Amino acid sequence: MNPLLLCIGFITVAGYLIIRSIYRLYLHPLSKFPGPKLAAVSHLYEFYYDVAKGGKFIWEIQRMHEQYGPIVRINPRELHIKDPYYFDTIYTSKKQEKDPYIVRAFTTPLSTAATVDHDHHHFRRELVNPFFSKRSVMGLESIVQDKVEKITQRLKQAHKEGTVVSLDGLFAALTADVISHYTYGESMGILDTEGLRNDFRDAVAGAGVLCHFSRFFALVGVLLEAVPSFIEWMQPKSKGLFDAKRMVEEKVMFALNNENDNTKDTWPRKTIFDSLCNKSLPPQERTLQRVRDEALVVLGAGTETTARVLTIGSFYLYRDRSMLQKLRDELKQVMPEPTSKIPLPQLEKLPYLTAVINESLRMAHSVTLRLPRVAPSTALRYKDYTIPPGTPVSQGLYFVHTDPTIFPSPETFNPERWIEASNKGERLTKFLVPFTKGPRICLGMNLAYSELYQMLASLIRGFDLEIHNTTPESIRITRDLMIGLPDSDALKVYSLVTETFSY
Repeated sequence: MNPLLLCIGFITVAGYLIIRSIYRLYLHPLSKFPGPKLAAVSHLYEFYYDVAKGGKFIWEIQRMHEQYGPIVRINPRELHIKDPYYFDTIYTSKKQEKDPYIVRAFTTPLSTAATVDHDHHHFRRELVNPFFSKRSVMGLESIVQDKVEKITQRLKQAHKEGTVVSLDGLFAALTADVISHYTYGESMGILDTEGLRNDFRDAVAGAGVLCHFSRFFALVGVLLEAVPSFIEWMQPKSKGLFDAKRMVEEKVMFALNNENDNTKDTWPRKTIFDSLCNKSLPPQERTLQRVRDEALVVLGAGTETTARVLTIGSFYLYRDRSMLQKLRDELKQVMPEPTSKIPLPQLEKLPYLTAVINESLRMAHSVTLRLPRVAPSTALRYKDYTIPPGTPVSQGLYFVHTDPTIFPSPETFNPERWIEASNKGERLTKFLVPFTKGPRICLGMNLAYSELYQMLASLIRGFDLEIHNTTPESIRITRDLMIGLPDSDALKVYSLVTETFSY
């Protein structure tokens, strides 16, 4: 190639980068916001921490706040605010959009979770909202109770045989069996299998491996659909995602092919698939990819997040006999026998059980990926700063839940903090935001609470466990791959069943 052309090309590219850097540093609408100059100039700063170092940018954001204050420009186009009192302003009920760059991380572009536009999101969410209302969850309480009973049977067997139990695996099997029943009308039956193989849990892990690559390279999303085998070959840890996609696609194709000709949009529809495949919907809303993406998000999120909370809560309870006994004594007041089936509203009235669940939700860090919101036409005010319309703004859930001004000694599992706050008339739950807030709040919240109350009540009332080969350090969150992960590839908690009560 002509050396002169190479030289001209090099000068052109260099000139463009220099001019762009000057613009971003001094002329950009966000140029007056504090933060590292390198982060303001290029996304490479974030790329280094999240892609090269594997999900470490969240800790660099924490360092930025320590150096620059509560509002920081974390990349050329985005702000992060570390102020729990401002959370409700970011995640407001007003009309907002999602950041199109962040939603790539989900690897499900046609899901409700990845829908950028506010009105389109509202339309899609309304299709599945009725299934997760408090009333619907109460109506299907027996499904959760049935799965909880299967776990108690497995724990009794483990006690009899003296085998080590993977609590995280058991809880993920419970949540997967429940959410699959919700989604397409039949349970996956993971709790009935010996090895507890869980495709949905593997799918979350696979999506986590790809999430940061997907954010920076839109081509990844294209390749996921066009040549999935290539992505699977390039990143073997993503295999679980593709296995789950293939399994869900088979069920979606069956549902689409068997949807009857009744186009009336009537309720109740029996399953989420029934609603998503309804022929009254616009054709583009009931394609194979659209329904598959929605199902993958519902199944994956409904499996891993609640299971994580149960795992964390169980770990800390069984390491502290005083907390364990206090909760067990409270449960005995409403559960005369470990096998007693107590209605959810009655369990929700137990103050210490509720405090344990709140503290478990706070410390689980089930979602660590930041979730920016964009006010398309409204400027936001934060202290002396005016945030321009169209700017992605976020506040990581991790930062709210570990803020020492709200939660003293945030690394300590302390259910008493919720009891003490309630006794003082303080609304500490205002700062408990594992489901976020606003119109994009997690739609599975009511189902999650049902699983948490019923599973923890049966476990604590019925069994003594000894945590085995697991320490606080081994489950300490050190990486953000959508969900918080320790240094290992998964958060694992093992135990021995040392005693069963009156089973």
